[in-house]
Amino acid sequence: MSEGTEREPAARTIASFVANFRPEDLPAPVMHEAKRSLLNFVGGAIGVAYDPAVEAAVRVLEPFTGPRTATLIGRHERFDALSASFVNAVSANLLDYDDTHLRTVIHPTAPVAPPILALSETRPITGLELLTAFALGAEIECRMGNMVMPGHYARGWHITATCGVFGSAIASAHVMGLSASQIANAIGIAASQSAGIVENLPTAAKNVGVGNAAKNGLLSAIFAEQGYDGAPRSIEGKLGWARAMGDTPALDELVGDLGSRWELQRNTYKPYPCGIVMHAVLDACLELRDRLQIDPARVATVTVSGDALLLARGNRPVANGRDARVSIHHCAAAAFLWGRAGVPEFADARVMSPEAIAFRARVTAVEDTSMPVGAARVIVRLTDGASHEATVLHARGSIEKPLSDDDIGAKVHELVALAGTRLDAERIIDSVWELDRAPGVTTMLAAAVARQI
Repeated sequence: MSEGTEREPAARTIASFVANFRPEDLPAPVMHEAKRSLLNFVGGAIGVAYDPAVEAAVRVLEPFTGPRTATLIGRHERFDALSASFVNAVSANLLDYDDTHLRTVIHPTAPVAPPILALSETRPITGLELLTAFALGAEIECRMGNMVMPGHYARGWHITATCGVFGSAIASAHVMGLSASQIANAIGIAASQSAGIVENLPTAAKNVGVGNAAKNGLLSAIFAEQGYDGAPRSIEGKLGWARAMGDTPALDELVGDLGSRWELQRNTYKPYPCGIVMHAVLDACLELRDRLQIDPARVATVTVSGDALLLARGNRPVANGRDARVSIHHCAAAAFLWGRAGVPEFADARVMSPEAIAFRARVTAVEDTSMPVGAARVIVRLTDGASHEATVLHARGSIEKPLSDDDIGAKVHELVALAGTRLDAERIIDSVWELDRAPGVTTMLAAAVARQI
């Protein structure tokens, strides 16, 4: 671009790419990652389909739902598309077991999959078209995060919610077949609906932010279809989204190499239902427990060292299961007391048990500026004075140590069993892996509908 030439508005560049993208353009590795993301999403939503937080969301929206066209994953009710998008996004994100784009710490699928699944029930599309729309939405969502990190998150914006609304809008617009100009307007409309704060992460308000990202992205596409517009430079303008919510936007991170560099291929999947930065802590503690084979009563102190992000997220008091899922102290307690860190170990009953409370008091978190993001060092001092150490630079589930397809399938089995709804986990898994050959999304959705309980 020559000096003095004004760059094309980012929304227009994105919109042209999305409007002209066809299912046959989707690279096979990206399609495979889209399936992994959706499989992880469905399992997570089913696992908590009847959790009190989801039940509350259903009660709140029930009196206001419109035509009951859309499935609630793991449940028997049907809601309108907007309400179903909200509930399914809440469900997918509730356990902190969802996928993670590590560079931004965005959980890509929770805001993006629900609206296009809802749309697929009234605007019939093939499974491959669904995968394509999802991949495009998740791609732009993560690129938005790349553009504004780290200043965006440092200011207190919850990036899954704030960037998720754009992913939802893009994916919805693609399913709806909107024109490039309409997609650009949907992006501008979504920019006015981007919200969510980090301070609320240990509370149910986090779920509202993620639910709204899914719902409001769909709403943005619907408004654009009806002729509503948005500012051409709603993203990078002087008073646009990126500058209002971050530092000077790195526009090449958003629009560079579209179609050749895919952020979805950097998506990761959690082996533990807790904050992603806690995974190295758990790996190190579980390694020490397995190595030492000791009674937890012999542990005098546990010292966990990590970077500033680990301490900012995890050095906190614990009053409930939500706190525990982002607690260094509880992750150490779970590993040493029970030798595992699954959903039950982060439930209130175990979190507030006397043994867990007592063990957490023996854990200290220390910042170590030499440790990279995502790493942790754990030193255990025993009651006899002996000390033992373990360092994990790359946690299980990271890009360097990814979960396999079978690992994600095992998660689905675990979560379906947890839900107690007698769903067939293998049927769900097969329906996702076969999506690219399926004439529609009906089989997958039918597999995820519970009998009334």
